Amino acid sequence: MIDINYYTSEALTLLQALIGIPSISREEDAAADFLQNYIEESGIMTGRSGNNVWCISPMFDTSKPTILLNSHIDTVKPVNGWRRHPYTPKQENGKLYGLGSNDAGASVVSLFQVYRYLSATEQKYNSIFLASCEEEISGKNGLESVLKQLPPITLGVVGEPTEMQPAIAEKGLVVLDLTAYGRSGHAARNEGENAIYKMLPDIEWFRTYHFPKESDLLGPVKMTVTQINAGIQHNIVPETCSAVVDIRTNECYSNEELFEEIKKHISCEAKARSFRLNSSCIPADHPIVQRAISLGKKPFGSPTLSDQSLMPFPSLKIGPGKSSRSHTADEFIMLNEIEEAIDFYIKLLDGLAI
Repeated sequence: MIDINYYTSEALTLLQALIGIPSISREEDAAADFLQNYIEESGIMTGRSGNNVWCISPMFDTSKPTILLNSHIDTVKPVNGWRRHPYTPKQENGKLYGLGSNDAGASVVSLFQVYRYLSATEQKYNSIFLASCEEEISGKNGLESVLKQLPPITLGVVGEPTEMQPAIAEKGLVVLDLTAYGRSGHAARNEGENAIYKMLPDIEWFRTYHFPKESDLLGPVKMTVTQINAGIQHNIVPETCSAVVDIRTNECYSNEELFEEIKKHISCEAKARSFRLNSSCIPADHPIVQRAISLGKKPFGSPTLSDQSLMPFPSLKIGPGKSSRSHTADEFIMLNEIEEAIDFYIKLLDGLAI
């Protein structure tokens, strides 16, 4: 008989402690130190690289596949509007308030308790728990830097707030920096070449163009111009105009393919910040997806980015909480969501054959 109440109590105690330790991206040192000490005090050996902390099941067998249980300890900065102190955990009416409680502290503590259970029982696979850093900024010192230090991974389970529904696909991200070049002149005379006007047709193209391939789970590629900057003074024709485009990609195109196609349609200079944040997708007939369905869950495609984009192996995103609470004032997790998450994770993973 699995004592879910015990694991839930342990998870809540740990989550409250983590909320009390500021852990903004690239500043996770104290939280990583605390978590590592907590894990080791429970008798489990850890690995550490930067602000990433992991543990590998003691019965590790190289002949078995390996499942990675991963979530992140970093948070965004507190937004304006908090009525409570973001770093003071507070329980009210069945809710636990605090920065990072929903995204993704609840997933971190739930997956660690599930790891404790799985690593103490005989399974057909090895398990690794990884609490990674820099997820909120897709930093290179986070999960991406750790994977090469771990044994080969067969399957990833990524803890993010999905209301415990399985995200079997996730959009990727490409950010473009655009620059249009003109020639300065006096605004009172017909002088110069206005870089803003040169940029306008490209902005309109990004607003109206639709890539032909659409995903059944993720829909179309979505392009949004999110920043524009030009000019130094009201009476000077601007010689340069810059813009930023946020592109959410589906699995029908690689990030590089999209970039090459975009360049065919625009006249301004375009530079991609990175191609590393790819769209991800796990087959609907994968054993973990089929088990989730058999347990009453409904697979979906997620529009939000996570560390799944950096995993070169099949992965499933599933965790307690709601995505709509992330990065908001008075962020919270329902206490019963943690209990339900631990219970479901164990039902999903216990005895799974992959």
